[in-house]
Amino acid sequence: MEVLIKPIITEKYTAQADTFNRYGFVVDKRANKLEIRAAVEKLYGVTVIGVNTQQYVGKVKTRNTTQGVAIGRVNRNKKAVVTLKDGDKIDFYASI
Repeated sequence: MEVLIKPIITEKYTAQADTFNRYGFVVDKRANKLEIRAAVEKLYGVTVIGVNTQQYVGKVKTRNTTQGVAIGRVNRNKKAVVTLKDGDKIDFYASI
């Protein structure tokens, strides 16, 4: 099981990284806080102080097309907000 799926890079999470040293990740639905903490520390070489998780349910979406109404679902996912020790930083753009 791969714990970290991708980082969340939005204006909100970038502002939290600058102000509160918090970073957001989309994680596996079955991952717990201890697994998320270990994965971030191993992958980025930082010290994690806290992990907060949020589960989002998959919603049903409808849209009108020329062929009629299309109905689909958005996948459910789990997000983790990781707080790092003062002085630690994660640079998502370093490997580009």
